Amino acid sequence: MFHTALDGEHLKINAESAVLNKVTNFEIHGSYLEMEGYTTVKKQLTFQEEEIRKTLLLVPKLNIETLREEHEEYDTLTDVEILEKHIIGIPLDNCRMTELESNTDTDFSSEELEALSGYKGDIDLSTLVYGRPLEKGEYNLFIKLEQLLPNRKEKFEKVLPLSSVKEFIEGSSILNTKLQYFSAKKVLKYNLIVSFDKYSKTLLFKNTLLQSYDPTEQASEIDYKESKTLKAIKRRLFKAFYMLFTMLLPIKKRKVVFASDSRSELNGNFYFVYEELYKRNLDLNITFIFNERINNKKTINDLVKTAYHFATAKIILLDDFYPLVYPLRIRNNADLIQVWHAAGAFKTFGYSRIGRPGGPSPRSKNHKNYTKALVSSEGVRENYAEGFGITVDKVYATGVPRADIFADEKYKSYVQNKLTEMYPFIKGKKVILFAPTFRGNGQASAHYPFEVLNLKQLYEDLHEEYVFLFKIHPFVNNKLHIPYKYNDFFFDLSDYREVNDLLLITDILITDYSSVCFEYALLKKPMLFFAFDVEKYIEERDFYYNYFDFIPGPLIKTTAEMVSTIKEENYDMEKIDAFVNYFFDNTVGQASKNVVDDVIIPSLQDMELDDADQEAILTPPASRIELFERSIGNYDKQKD
Repeated sequence: MFHTALDGEHLKINAESAVLNKVTNFEIHGSYLEMEGYTTVKKQLTFQEEEIRKTLLLVPKLNIETLREEHEEYDTLTDVEILEKHIIGIPLDNCRMTELESNTDTDFSSEELEALSGYKGDIDLSTLVYGRPLEKGEYNLFIKLEQLLPNRKEKFEKVLPLSSVKEFIEGSSILNTKLQYFSAKKVLKYNLIVSFDKYSKTLLFKNTLLQSYDPTEQASEIDYKESKTLKAIKRRLFKAFYMLFTMLLPIKKRKVVFASDSRSELNGNFYFVYEELYKRNLDLNITFIFNERINNKKTINDLVKTAYHFATAKIILLDDFYPLVYPLRIRNNADLIQVWHAAGAFKTFGYSRIGRPGGPSPRSKNHKNYTKALVSSEGVRENYAEGFGITVDKVYATGVPRADIFADEKYKSYVQNKLTEMYPFIKGKKVILFAPTFRGNGQASAHYPFEVLNLKQLYEDLHEEYVFLFKIHPFVNNKLHIPYKYNDFFFDLSDYREVNDLLLITDILITDYSSVCFEYALLKKPMLFFAFDVEKYIEERDFYYNYFDFIPGPLIKTTAEMVSTIKEENYDMEKIDAFVNYFFDNTVGQASKNVVDDVIIPSLQDMELDDADQEAILTPPASRIELFERSIGNYDKQKD
């Protein structure tokens, strides 16, 4: 059995020596507990990592007799042995006394300051128990010190109260926060009260369960039946309608269908492809089938119309996941083209995630019937082929149509001026945009742990020079709450649809694993990667590239690092040019043209003149400026 020097079986335990023990900082931000301090045997200096260990212990207050009744195996255990089974131990990081940010003690020698007497802990209480929050109950907190003594035949071991923490909660008597957990089948919400236990002379956690429910059961019974039964029936009906129309009707060889289950207006990549087609005067029959949300109910009439348009189209263009289409066998001489909404290739998706949490079944039909897919550069073709489950020859490196705005100086200037009028709080300030991706395995469990941000520290250190904008992923289920005292610095613009517009007014982007970094890189401005959970993310989701080498900016894990990086302007700008060249292949400003020339026109080469056009379902914007005006008009309506 492998063990450290502290775990030797023949070590004699010494618990009599005098100890220095002090908490020098204790803070709770949301579900995160941050603490630091020092604990060591007095006059015993330890410099080797393996010779000293500090563990934070959460000791529950238990009814031992009740536990004996509930667990037969406890009959042979002592009270102490039962308690030990329920204690939560959290290892703390050793550090030198000089590394303690809040240590104001001056009565240490220079040698003592370099010893590994200090400790630091950054603990997420919402993932403490097998990825879930601290369970309901009352807990006393202690620190366990283990330290190898000079003769190496003894170790000091003792559990110590956190008595000095009292000063950090003395003003308010208690601290209060919320712990939350989200998954596809379970939502948990707790209320945590932190106080000082006058009897045990240490910290006391009292955690109360507020809510526990299955989010799938929150919908009405009608919605539930629709999701499980009616949707399956409708999918079968849709496929039957499609097959019927393919047998009865010919392909209309000028017909192009734009279909999306995530938008109600012509915007994003779709607009720029449409704009280019319009310029060419190709006399096409263009139909738009838009649905604002993927979960919106579709009537039988909707299904019939969509099946008809798909069955008679020469080209069907998609811009995102579209469940209805995947069971279909696309007609010969017709094309199903995916104009994917994201640039570059970052975190793995689709069939690249087989075997991972939230990944697809190898037997899934999703994406596999695309006849063509469009990506930002040659370097990512294989990644998208794998993710979509199609062969690489079906993937075209055209560039990203919506990224063409970054080469349109007139459009950029107009948007910047207009957004400055809409949001006067950005005038005279530098703009930080915080745009992370969601956490969770999909839309049902999507959330973001806002508590990782220390809003107080960000405000105090940056508010005079900056404003801080939030653009949170639309899947995120938990809400951001901005304290009123910080509302002249933090602003939530998550409901504003087009993130690329917001990039144009941004001076510093803070993201994590989101593809927003690709298009922001085109502006050649600094970005930070706030990847506090990168090790866990790699384990559960993974990336197509080595994350640490890939990102064109510094990796930061704490609010303190975020602030210092911004203040010191340590941005790693030298990586950005190579990053842009690899992921865009000089397509910016030409991507829409490439899509039409390299993909759509070849698909139309065998077209013949046919009869009457179908009317477009909506009137497309006449220009990029009008597109932008429409988008902010819709945003204003949403706010009202």
